[in-house]
Amino acid sequence: MTQGVIDGRRARGDESRRIVLAEAIDIASIEGLDGLSIGRLAEAAGQSKSGVATLFGSKESLQLATVAAARARFTSTVIESARAATPRGLSRVVALVAAWLDYSRGRVFTGGCFFAAASVEFDSKPGPVRDAVTDALDTWETYLAISLGYARPEVPGLGDPAQLAFEITALLDAANTRSLLRDTDEPYARAAAAVRDRLRALGADDAVLTPLDERATP
Repeated sequence: MTQGVIDGRRARGDESRRIVLAEAIDIASIEGLDGLSIGRLAEAAGQSKSGVATLFGSKESLQLATVAAARARFTSTVIESARAATPRGLSRVVALVAAWLDYSRGRVFTGGCFFAAASVEFDSKPGPVRDAVTDALDTWETYLAISLGYARPEVPGLGDPAQLAFEITALLDAANTRSLLRDTDEPYARAAAAVRDRLRALGADDAVLTPLDERATP
């Protein structure tokens, strides 16, 4: 009986945490992680202030939990979806880029790419939150570079995968920022065209680049 009560409380606590974090990542994507507060989240999530405070304890803990939740959503939406749909190689690289464009353009986070916003907010604020944001961004760029490495046989002109991964992420970040500023999807089409043309110039097969062709139309 006691164990059942404990398990029930844990399940309710986990569900409350999930609800609060779903609100937190959307608020933070628009207003920034520093815009999060126990009171604001309690109201948005329909929870009590004391309940939210019990779940997270401090603002920094809340921020770190929000970054972790955003990272899990990004990983599921972009990385895991591409990995499930394609084998290693050029097709996975293309799927990753296409998934990222769809993720940002589709506003998986209300304010666009969560990590683009968080990196600007915390780039000059050392501490655990910046470390968590940096680690998430590094993991994404490293995974893209590794995927490019596997694609080398299909991209004969590819030299340094890490360099190309840097270039691609720069294009994607620019598309996200300009789309938000100008309220238009055109930057995503331009980014898709730029990545497609870069891969094509390195010898990639046009047939594999079709998903980028499809997204290069505004």
